[in-house]
Amino acid sequence: MKIQLVTPAPLRFNNGNKITALRWAGILRKLGHRVSITQHYDGKPCDLLIALHARRSYQSIERFYDNHPELPLVVVLTGTDLYKDIRVDANARRSLELATRVVALQKLALAELPKRLHSKTRVIYQSAPPVRNRAAPWSDAKFKACVIGHLRAEKDPLRTALAARRLPAASRIHVTHIGRALDEALERRARAEMKRNLRYRWIGELSHGKARRVLAESHLLVITSRMEGSSNVLSEALASGVPVLASKIPGLMGTLGNAYPGFFPVGDTPALARLLRRTETDANFYLSLKSACRSLSPMVSPNRERTVWRRLLNEIKV
Repeated sequence: MKIQLVTPAPLRFNNGNKITALRWAGILRKLGHRVSITQHYDGKPCDLLIALHARRSYQSIERFYDNHPELPLVVVLTGTDLYKDIRVDANARRSLELATRVVALQKLALAELPKRLHSKTRVIYQSAPPVRNRAAPWSDAKFKACVIGHLRAEKDPLRTALAARRLPAASRIHVTHIGRALDEALERRARAEMKRNLRYRWIGELSHGKARRVLAESHLLVITSRMEGSSNVLSEALASGVPVLASKIPGLMGTLGNAYPGFFPVGDTPALARLLRRTETDANFYLSLKSACRSLSPMVSPNRERTVWRRLLNEIKV
């Protein structure tokens, strides 16, 4: 098939939607299809449109449906779609009605959708190949916590830094934060935080490959998001055997499971500080996080994601 993959984020930016779009294009090509990636549906002939983001891609979705109502249309739900837009935006809801299939990135997404849409919704967990750098020994003099996320409000990006302030002088924890500043106020706060907090270092945006290497060499990934549809960096941590501390939100619980031991309440700085301290002082707790993440790694294998995409395309083949 000739497939057009629409993502509203410019490909010059390094973000989750771009990473997802490029990975899926690679999967679809390996399955024998011709794939183009665009920001908007360009009207060129194709056999299938896959659109990331129900609200922001609505014009592309509507145009494709109006021009080709007989052709399959797949709409992929992002975090803002699930936990904000489909509740308040008619266009986002209309996109789901027009779709032949709806793709969610974790199982708890179904709870946000009307039951009439469940039969055409498929869950595709985001995959990541492992990066086999030297695992950081738990007893290292420096305990490396990694935060990967752009500076924007939904990511609550300075929460780990604030928690690190609460750690005792004996703590080994150092926080490295990777991500571009998308908010000037948060950028100012991050720069000020580095001056007053010697445990925190914001290094700005890195290439995807470099960010993955930093992650693989860390003792711990911390995800503090207030809202997520899912998380590429979570999949990358699971694939590389890096334990995770995560805010307890549906978009992360849908992958990690309700019983995962590394959750903390959204925005709860003291709770995160306690977890950080426990990971560096309690070897058994750290190993329990590592074991839980290792058990989830098959969920994010590239072979599994490719198999689910093959199955979905077979369902809607024209």
